[in-house]
Amino acid sequence: MAKIIDLHNKRVIISRTDSIGDVMLTFPICAWLKVQFPSVEIIFLGKGYTRPIVEAYKQVDQYIDWNDFSELSQEEQLNKMSDIAADAIIHVFPKKEIAKLAKKAKVPVRVGTSHRAFHLLSCSHRINFTRKNSEYHEAQLNHELLRPFGLTTLPTLEEIIKTTEHFYISKTPLPKEFVSLKNYTILHPKSQGSAREWPIEKYISLANMLVENGQTVVFTGTENEGQLFRASLPNHPLVVDSTGKLSLEQLMTLIAGAKNLVACSTGPLHIAGYLNVNTVGLFSPRRPIHPGRWKALGPNVNILVNDEQCPTCKQKQECNCIADISIEAVMDVLA
Repeated sequence: MAKIIDLHNKRVIISRTDSIGDVMLTFPICAWLKVQFPSVEIIFLGKGYTRPIVEAYKQVDQYIDWNDFSELSQEEQLNKMSDIAADAIIHVFPKKEIAKLAKKAKVPVRVGTSHRAFHLLSCSHRINFTRKNSEYHEAQLNHELLRPFGLTTLPTLEEIIKTTEHFYISKTPLPKEFVSLKNYTILHPKSQGSAREWPIEKYISLANMLVENGQTVVFTGTENEGQLFRASLPNHPLVVDSTGKLSLEQLMTLIAGAKNLVACSTGPLHIAGYLNVNTVGLFSPRRPIHPGRWKALGPNVNILVNDEQCPTCKQKQECNCIADISIEAVMDVLA
C-alpha cells in the first residue's frame, strides 16, 4: 500500500485554468483537503476572469492568475513558481506548460491523470481513471486525484453538494436600473458555444408566460450573446435586458437575488446552484454531456431533459432533443 502524503501545514496548488463551471466543480476537492488536513494552505491557480468566483469560495486561501505568467520570460516564470513554495500541485485541468513548470520549480508532489503523455515526465503521481465513460459526476471524478493524500472512495454527490455551503459572495452594487428589481427570474439563453442550448424562441415564450403572471424576467449574457437575441425580446416593462451590462461580480449579485435561474450547462447555472437559487438546468441526455456528469451542484437544483431514453443520444450521436423540452415542464419547476 502506497504511503499517504501528509499535507498538514503544507501548501498545495490546485491548477484549474479553464471555465467558470469547471472551476466550481473543482471546489469540492478543496473542501475535502481542508477536512482531512485543516492546516493545509490551498492556492488556486486559475485564469483571471474566474478570480471573483474562486475568491468567493472560503476553502481557498489564495488565488493566483495564470495570465500573470504569460508575459514573463521562462526564467521569470520559474522564479515566480518557485516563490510560491508549494509542497504539492494537483493538475485538475491538464496543461503541459504548467506541468513542466511545476517540475522545473521542484514542487515535490505533482499529481495528474495518467491519460496525458506529458504527465509521464512531469508528474510524480499519475492517477489512472477515465472521465468520458464514467457513471460519476465531474465533481466526484476530480476527487480521484486526491488518492495520494488518503482518499479511498469517491464521496457521494450528496456529500459533495454540502460543500457548496462554503460559497459566499460580497454583494457588489448593481447599475441603477437593476437596483429595484424584485420577484425576478433570470433566463440565460446562451453558453458561448460550450453546451447544447434550448432555443431562444422557447426562452421568449417562457418570458411571456412569466410576465403574464406578474413576474419580472431578466435576460443575462455577454454583449456578443445579447446581440444574437436582443432584438427578439418582448417589449414589456417586466422584461429586462442585462446583456453586456454587468461585470461577473455584478452578475453574481444579480443571481443571488433571483427567485429562479434557467439555463443550459453553463457558468451561471453553477453559480445559481452554489447560491441556493432555484436552479433549472436544461440538458441533453447524450454522454458525455449528460446531466449525470455535468449538472450544477447545490441543494435547490432541478434538471430537465426531454427523453432520458432518446435513441439517438443512446447511440452517442449528435442530437438536439434538448429543443423538445417543453415550456410547461420548465414552468412546473419554477418557484
